[in-house]
Amino acid sequence: MLKCPQLLRSEASRASLLLGGFALFGVIVLALLNAQTKPLIAANEKQALLQQLNTLVPANRYSNELTQANIMLNDEKTKNYFAAPEGITVYLARQQTQPVAAIFIITTLQGYSGAIKLIIAVNNDHSLAGVRVLSHKETPGLGDKIDAKKNDWILNFAGKSLQNPSENAWAVKKDGGEFDQFTGATITPRAVVAAVKKTLIWSEANLTTLFNHPETFMAKTTNN
Repeated sequence: MLKCPQLLRSEASRASLLLGGFALFGVIVLALLNAQTKPLIAANEKQALLQQLNTLVPANRYSNELTQANIMLNDEKTKNYFAAPEGITVYLARQQTQPVAAIFIITTLQGYSGAIKLIIAVNNDHSLAGVRVLSHKETPGLGDKIDAKKNDWILNFAGKSLQNPSENAWAVKKDGGEFDQFTGATITPRAVVAAVKKTLIWSEANLTTLFNHPETFMAKTTNN
């Protein structure tokens, strides 16, 4: 038996309302899940960041909330110096009011396979608290030895400064410097050594100002 047009329209309307109800229910469920998981994700990310920072500057060395003590160095001079169009993130560790260390997030594009993201901690006396690789795409078994999980090469930066070794010795041995390169992979360690040296040179000139007047290295905003 054929259904009349009005009945067909009525059934179609009910089906549309039912589908719309399911869709709305799905949106509400997703929104609730997002609201519940977002704080957890943020907390996990904060904890992971803190672990990375504490690898180089242990928690017993500072008293401030380190993950909240970050600034963006985005004045034109600093951006140009580091070849960082978006600026450089730095975390400032303090014991009470006394400067302890500045922890820089630096990316060098001079790796064999592209960008190498580093975390470089410079003590207030301009020596290195340490260096670690956050991310890279270097060749497995060769350039990836910059990763502390693969090789202890990068651990050797701790305690070094522009005076130990001298500034001229901040290069791989193939280039006349003090730092070892890897067999079959010179470009990768060369890039890391150059990035660390560059950070030390900047710190030597600017670390005191960074702790006392960090706004010096922030882009000036103008009000129209």
